[in-house]
Amino acid sequence: MFKPLVAIVGRPNVGKSTFFNVIAGQRIAIVKDTPGVTRDRIYADTTWNGRDFTLIDTGGIDPHSEDVLLSQMRKQAEIAIETADLICFFVDARTGLTHQDEEIADILRRSHKPVLLIANKLDHQGLDDIIYEGYALGLGEAVGISSTNMLGLGDVLDEIVARLPEEAKETEGEDAKIINLAIVGRPNVGKSSLTNRLLGEERVMVSDIPGTTRDAIDTRFEAPDGTVYNIIDTAGIRRKRAIEDESVERYSVLRSIAAIKRCDVALLILDAQDGVTEQDMRIAGMIREEGKALVITINKWDLIDKETGTLETFQKDVLGKLVFVDYAPVLFISALSGKRVQLVWEEISRVYAQATKHVPTGALNDVLGDAQIAVQPPMTGGRRLKIFYATQQGTLPPSFIFFVNDEKLMHFAYERYLENKLRQAFDFTGTPIRFILRERDKGELT
Repeated sequence: MFKPLVAIVGRPNVGKSTFFNVIAGQRIAIVKDTPGVTRDRIYADTTWNGRDFTLIDTGGIDPHSEDVLLSQMRKQAEIAIETADLICFFVDARTGLTHQDEEIADILRRSHKPVLLIANKLDHQGLDDIIYEGYALGLGEAVGISSTNMLGLGDVLDEIVARLPEEAKETEGEDAKIINLAIVGRPNVGKSSLTNRLLGEERVMVSDIPGTTRDAIDTRFEAPDGTVYNIIDTAGIRRKRAIEDESVERYSVLRSIAAIKRCDVALLILDAQDGVTEQDMRIAGMIREEGKALVITINKWDLIDKETGTLETFQKDVLGKLVFVDYAPVLFISALSGKRVQLVWEEISRVYAQATKHVPTGALNDVLGDAQIAVQPPMTGGRRLKIFYATQQGTLPPSFIFFVNDEKLMHFAYERYLENKLRQAFDFTGTPIRFILRERDKGELT
């Protein structure tokens, strides 16, 4: 069902992410000359000579580090090795082979997976010796490239495709059925813990250190109902003034915002211990502004002291502060214990169905006609708003074109009233609704 997986591994700072970005054709992984910048696995689909495959970028492997983050990076790389059909092992042509390279090579030999040795940063002929040194690792001849200067990339892609398993089938028509789900929120609210719980594996790093997830990470997953999702676990979005302009974190936040732009459904995670913060409100506003379906998830609910009515009171407070997205369902869960997490899939499926709903034109105009009879459209300067006709333009979010006599006569309060009438008639739980006003003379519509 899925494309062959090609894992990019090696010690820190050998140019893995630069290669990943060049092949993927966009800056997906964060690139900076600081060891340890890439922490999680990052995926990107690509094609070469008619063969589709998925690249996995990983954090640098430090076999003996006891640092919490470096050890988790090592674990993520090990998971990538386990799941990959082919491993691209990167070494640095400028520094030559190191003891770390030899230890990583030993790990790869024991994996019994196909390995392609790649000597990166081969910027001039005088460095060709590294290709022959590679034989000492017992992994065959190295392919020399320079990701920065884009040298030798065609050769290495040829080698990758030649080593892909023959039984791997190309996916046809799959992308049209995939739902993009972004898991967003402030730092340390449990986004990665929930992602891992939903996936049933340690897909992303989990730590009590805020900001552990730096990249927006994509994972393909088939939910219990058979729906295929592309799950995007994102870095925590902090306030702008808390982020240094040129920091790695700044780029992480930009990618989180980009994840909201490209998702179909956003899962906004709030911390039950903090309630709704100002930053939660900003993130919810971004989601609404981008027209995305939304499920609000209150995590760490198990840590709250409860009595009769606690949940109802808390939910009322959440929707009171997030009144501009009061159409969104609210779930109370514990990602750590797994309590009520199974309901998340149900709500995601429900709001996606509402966001992609098509309303018959006749039924739409019947509802609008009844609404105008019940409450007359507003009048300004002696002129009353007239809605001649309406039709649905599209979905994600549901968008409706209203043909009116003068769009300036549509007041916000009446637009809100019409939205409420449409929600009463057609549901639209979890999705914003957009109205597009077009001025027409009544005679043009007859």
